[in-house]
Amino acid sequence: MNIDPSPVPRLFEDADAALAHATGIYVRSVAGLRQALQDFIGGHTPTQRVRACYPYVRVRTDTVARADSRLSFGFVAGPGVFETTLSRPDLFADYYREQFHLLLRNHGGPIEVGPSTQPIPVHFALAQHDHVEGTLSVERRLLMRDLFDLPDLAAMDDGIANGTHEPRPGEPAPLALFTAPRVDYSLHRLRHYTGTAPEHFQNFVLFTNYQFYIDEFVRLGHELMAKPPGVGRLLDDPPEPSPDADGYVAFVEPGNVVTRRLGVAAEPDDALGASPPRLPQMPAYHLVRPDRAGITMVNIGVGPANAKNITDHIAVLRPHAWLMLGHCAGLRNTQQLGDYVLAHGYVREDHVLDEELPLWVPIPPLAEVQVALEQAVADVTQLEGYELKRILRTGTVASTDNRNWELLPHPGPERRFSQSRAVALDMESATIAANGFRFRVPYGTLLCVSDKPLHGEIKLPGMANAFYRERVDQHLRIGMRAVELLRRKRMEQLHSRKLRSFAEVAFQ
Repeated sequence: MNIDPSPVPRLFEDADAALAHATGIYVRSVAGLRQALQDFIGGHTPTQRVRACYPYVRVRTDTVARADSRLSFGFVAGPGVFETTLSRPDLFADYYREQFHLLLRNHGGPIEVGPSTQPIPVHFALAQHDHVEGTLSVERRLLMRDLFDLPDLAAMDDGIANGTHEPRPGEPAPLALFTAPRVDYSLHRLRHYTGTAPEHFQNFVLFTNYQFYIDEFVRLGHELMAKPPGVGRLLDDPPEPSPDADGYVAFVEPGNVVTRRLGVAAEPDDALGASPPRLPQMPAYHLVRPDRAGITMVNIGVGPANAKNITDHIAVLRPHAWLMLGHCAGLRNTQQLGDYVLAHGYVREDHVLDEELPLWVPIPPLAEVQVALEQAVADVTQLEGYELKRILRTGTVASTDNRNWELLPHPGPERRFSQSRAVALDMESATIAANGFRFRVPYGTLLCVSDKPLHGEIKLPGMANAFYRERVDQHLRIGMRAVELLRRKRMEQLHSRKLRSFAEVAFQ
């Protein structure tokens, strides 16, 4: 039994109309699946498989000409047919509208929207608070597999993003990095790992590997929420403050616990939030703006596997930038505890991306992000010129998957680090930067030296506590200031051509 949401595909020359049609297809498909599932839970057994499909958007062009050669996205690579499936138009409405508009503007022809042949897995049709499998017997759960489409990993691989996808003869070329099932898979994983709904994620993401940073972010978030809009600022007034620095309207914590800004009306879903009995694996916290240009901060914990895991999933939200703020081992004797390291290159000994992004692929520094991070350090510390160089060093960061690299036989990794000119070492930064490169998400790294194991300065309890008190607040404020600076830039400046391949997909 196919759930038929729309009789025929339609052509559109208006982005809003195209989005409305895609939304209608998706809403009817999901509603039909949910009803069929509820009937099944109630004891009704369909006589045939129940299937509903995602909407698709398709573009046809017979020319390589386009409006502006400086564009980094919003156009297809050449003549042919290009297509992608779409999911959650409620969540991605602004994103889809912009991509549709750019295609229409840059190619001048209609775009086609209709129901695809890609089934929606029944798990991805459930509402956020639906939990149905626990109410089914073992026999009914097994029968469900025969009647409903389940997630198919073959439809979710990252071949498009990795540059290895080759369409079969007659198959359209991809229009986006992620298919709808891949997007849905990551949205569900984000709920699991971060304890918050994808709707709360903002377009600027800070990653950290220490809970101290999260504690300070929570303190700042609650402090800001206690002030009415336009009164007080999140950061101490730096030179030339961003005019939109005080646009935050809510602070969201794990369990979807929402604190609204003083004077901002609550929304119905706010009451559904509840603090979890224990924190999720990688808890996320969100300073929310109405335009989604706020700040999400995630404690990824320790290790490159966590860093890859969370960025694999956040990437489907198409953030404008993600930055790593964490601690590192200083490798130079001239560094002091508390100094900052702005990464401009990476030694990738983390190995979690070796299959997807070979080591011969360089991970370049992105000028827009680098400049914002350096300016943010200057603004918050009130240092400049030669004095700024005293606490900020730009250089190569080495990332390793061996937390106890210091215990390897001498000279071991020290020789490689020296040959690479590395100035700092951690476990996550190269992974976050490399996955940003892989998924076309602008990236940057600003680390703080917390020990110098090659020079006899290791973390001791008292020293570490004093260090954290002195530096975490400043470091976090620098990262948040960098977001303010990046928010000023046009999106085509941030999502630059440096991150795009030869035959790139059109969607940002």
